[in-house]
Amino acid sequence: MITIQNYVRAESLEQAYELNQKKSARILGGMLWLKMAKNTVGTAVDLSGLGLDTIEETGEGFSIGAMVTLRQLEQHPGLNACTGGAFAKALAPVVGVQFRNMATVGGSVWSRFGFSDVLTLLLALDTTVELYKGGLIPLETFAAMPYDRDLLMRVHIRKTPGRVAYEAMRIQRTDLPVLTCAVSDMGGVRAVIGARPGKPVVLRDEKGLLAGGISKESAAAFSTDVAARVPTGANSRGSAAYRTHLAEVLTRRCVLGLGGEL
Repeated sequence: MITIQNYVRAESLEQAYELNQKKSARILGGMLWLKMAKNTVGTAVDLSGLGLDTIEETGEGFSIGAMVTLRQLEQHPGLNACTGGAFAKALAPVVGVQFRNMATVGGSVWSRFGFSDVLTLLLALDTTVELYKGGLIPLETFAAMPYDRDLLMRVHIRKTPGRVAYEAMRIQRTDLPVLTCAVSDMGGVRAVIGARPGKPVVLRDEKGLLAGGISKESAAAFSTDVAARVPTGANSRGSAAYRTHLAEVLTRRCVLGLGGEL
């Protein structure tokens, strides 16, 4: 249960930023995880009136507001066209439609949950985040940063030439994932492994195992290398050894899903 002592619908980003400097303040997204725990929020700051709920597409890329829902990402024609349907594939199993209609991109990215399907996929793309005070930061850098009191305004995805593939393993279709995996060849091959159960990690093809193109043999070599390097742990959904095995299997599927020459 959540108790909110003071609710403010912010009229500007500056007002929202100033209110959020107090430790007792919280920025409201979909509130789906916030309300599951026992919390007392001094000031709840609502960003819904600041025009951050749209996806803008240009020739160079996409600008995604922090209040855009996961359902909007899942169904966006442009995002799916540029990623071969990866957004639809990654997000369709996330809990249920009602959940995805409320959960926001800003909340998902800011929280940096280890089990986040959307964070795993975004890390495989040419993605930056836009902070109110911090400006533009590569998502890979942001994901490793400590939490602070800045505001996440937008997520930007460049239309960098290349392909991306996504896979995840769940015990049940709408359960949280046991492991997530995305592989892309945008400016070099990278594999992203999430739900380890820690935050997603980015692993590059440092040995050039895919430099000669994708085949069953090169995909197997790269996926074996990724599994050997990714740190895994155990929780109620799976052991560390099982996750290491899944890292190899899902990475190989993603690489073969890219197909062809790199």
